[in-house]
Amino acid sequence: MVGPGRPQFVLFGSSIVQISLRVGGWGSILADLYDRKADIILRGYTGWNSRNALEVLNKIFPQDAAVHPCLVIVYFGGNDAMQPHPSGLGSHVPLSEYVENMKKIALHLKSLDEKLRIIFMTSPPVHEATVLQYYGNQLDKQERTNEACRVYAEALVELGRQMDVKVIQLWRAFQHRDDWGAAYLSDGIHPSVEGNKFVAKEILKVLREAEWQPSLYWLSMPTEFSDNSPYYGIAPDGKTTVNVSDTVAQWKIQWMEPSEVEAMGSKSSVSVLY
Repeated sequence: MVGPGRPQFVLFGSSIVQISLRVGGWGSILADLYDRKADIILRGYTGWNSRNALEVLNKIFPQDAAVHPCLVIVYFGGNDAMQPHPSGLGSHVPLSEYVENMKKIALHLKSLDEKLRIIFMTSPPVHEATVLQYYGNQLDKQERTNEACRVYAEALVELGRQMDVKVIQLWRAFQHRDDWGAAYLSDGIHPSVEGNKFVAKEILKVLREAEWQPSLYWLSMPTEFSDNSPYYGIAPDGKTTVNVSDTVAQWKIQWMEPSEVEAMGSKSSVSVLY
């Protein structure tokens, strides 16, 4: 283990999680914002459904771990919602079983630590025409439909309401604009660059508005090793150094609310050259 111990945020899910650390991915955005604040840990598995998740749940989140995560963001549902294949194989999980599986995941995570926080994300919408254009006949007999994603997404939202678990309704949120398929999806299924930004913003909104103590919002969390140091850059007075520990780099300002930028002031919103 690398010290000192930082809060751990685990991203747990299928391909939308596995590819989230690519350049511009929502996971990489979180990793950048939470530098010196929390460790973003990826547990993403392309092709998985909620059955796969249950099979390894105790291995990924063991009860006897020395340290448990502070936050787990869970995404399963898109593969579960695929149509059943005539062979009986494939990713499809019946709706009632999917809901029960997600309930078991939530209950297990809650049992690890009373302060562990959970965010579920629903499947985003599927743009069926783009899927056909991108994948051709590869998904015949196990197709993805936007209507099935809606049903599974709404069921997860209801489960979250019952269990007091935060749920980001991506299926509905993505469709706030008419061109959502072209704007937010790269292949009709997975988020594009703009889609990843949208997912990151939705996660940050939940973290900012949640009344969790301690707060897990990036601007509210303490910065690691933030003490003054004589080895920092020299201040204009030539006698002191400039502590840049809590400085917000220019490229991060896009993730802040206008009121946050105003409150931080120009001094802490300058570019950091590294």
